Order: sequence, then C-alpha cells, then structure tokens
Amino acid sequence: MAAPRRDTKGIVDAGELFSRVRFRRREPAEPLRPYLEHYWLIDWDLPQPYASHVVPHPSVNVVFQRFGTRPEDGFGEVSGIGLGLCTQKLEGTGRVCGVQFRPGGFRPFAPGHAVSEWTGRSLALGSVFRDGAPDGAVGGALAGAAQAVLEPDDEHARVAALDAFLLSLGPTPDPRADLAMALAHRIRTDRSILRVSELARAEGLSARTLQRLFAQYVGVGPKWVILRYRIHEALERAETDAAVDWAGLAADLGYADQAHLVRDFTATVGVPPTAYAPSR
Repeated sequence: MAAPRRDTKGIVDAGELFSRVRFRRREPAEPLRPYLEHYWLIDWDLPQPYASHVVPHPSVNVVFQRFGTRPEDGFGEVSGIGLGLCTQKLEGTGRVCGVQFRPGGFRPFAPGHAVSEWTGRSLALGSVFRDGAPDGAVGGALAGAAQAVLEPDDEHARVAALDAFLLSLGPTPDPRADLAMALAHRIRTDRSILRVSELARAEGLSARTLQRLFAQYVGVGPKWVILRYRIHEALERAETDAAVDWAGLAADLGYADQAHLVRDFTATVGVPPTAYAPSR
C-alpha cells in the first residue's frame, strides 16, 4: 500500500493550520493498511484560540482527543462522514490522534450496521463497537483506550496504541467492503468518472446496486462522493494557484458550467472560490 498522502485536500487554509499546530500523518500496521488511509496526529499549544476548518473526506474517522493536559479528560469517538464544513476551535494545549478509514473500510470493524447510520454523527466508541460483538472482547479493547493512545509523548507509542486498539476489534473480512473501497478509490483517482452512470457502466453494475452498496459500506451515495472529490480538487487548486482558470477547472471536473462549480464550492466552503483564492 502507498505511504500516507502528503496532499492537503480538504483542509481549508492548510498553511495557516500548519503554522499553528504540529500536524503529521503516520502509517498503520501492515494488516490494517487495506482498510485505513492513515493515522493523523495533531498537537497544539496556542497563546490565542484558533478555529480550523476542514471539508471532510467520504471517510469514517475514529478520533481520540484531549483538550488540556489532564489524562482523565481524554476521550474517543467514532465520527461518521461529515456532510458540511467541519469547524473545530482549538485553544490552550491539546492533542488529537485520529484514524482515517478508507471510504468503505470502516464496516469490517463494526459489521453490525450500515455505515450510513453514522453519517453526520459522532458517537462514543462503545455505542458503535459493542453492538453485535462479544462484550468481553470489545470491553477489553475500549477500556483505557483513550489514555493508552493520548498519554505517550512519543508518537511511535501513540501509533502502536492505535494499532493495538484496531487490531483488537478486527477487521472482519468482507468482499463487499473490498468492492466498495475499490469503487471509491476509482472515483478519487479516475478523472473520467464524473457521473454515477459512468461508474456503473464501467463496473458492469446498476446504479441502484451502487447506491445500496455505498449506503451500506461508505455511508453516502456515489454521487455525493463524486461531488466531494470535485470540491477537494477545486479547494486544493485555490490553495496552490492564485490564477485558477475556474471555467476550465469546472469543465475538467465535469460541471456543466462555472456557475455550478461556484455554487457547490460556496455551499461547502462558505465563500465563493474567487473570494477564497486571492487571500491564499
């Protein structure tokens, strides 16, 4: 599997974020790599409050976080796919250790429910992982997990704790999860896939079958995934190119015209691309 991504897709004003916090991505243990994008670690010690903004990926995250320095304040939760802009206020001292699953990769760790049940929600670990699994095994995995992940100052120890936590939960092999991950990956990497009908035709599946598969295993529909990756591409272009040809980019991303791209970008990021780009 490839090393963790180095792009900034989804991060609004990445340069500003990186100037204020210590952000890095780490690779999980080998058995987990088919299911995970990467771990993401953030530490901060801020003299003034700061609000970070992220346009979420079509991914479930498990997030361990602590605001402050007391070990007892640490907690973990499952964050389903965020449908809108995610804003997090950071102040004082804190630490986050997150797990970004591949789209479709979370279901093997919690096979009892459709992933769409978590979409737009954040839930305590126990409310997701206990259902349908032996209490003893899951209870052992959850007990003290937040402290084990968040307490070490050495980030290698934090990664090892994340590995141990996830390996204690599974994963349960599932060919349909493998298919969902492959299809989502194709949407992200194949620029010719601009519509659900094109993906269905290329894969020899019906659009209805794709909808059911994505609801069960990804958490959102394939059209939503296509649109979200379009916005990620536009956002990264705005971050790195002060003279973006928005009409040309709209055509490249499969939009009927520039106005449709502007509408989606504004609805997701909160400002139109022409207002966002010049300040970067």
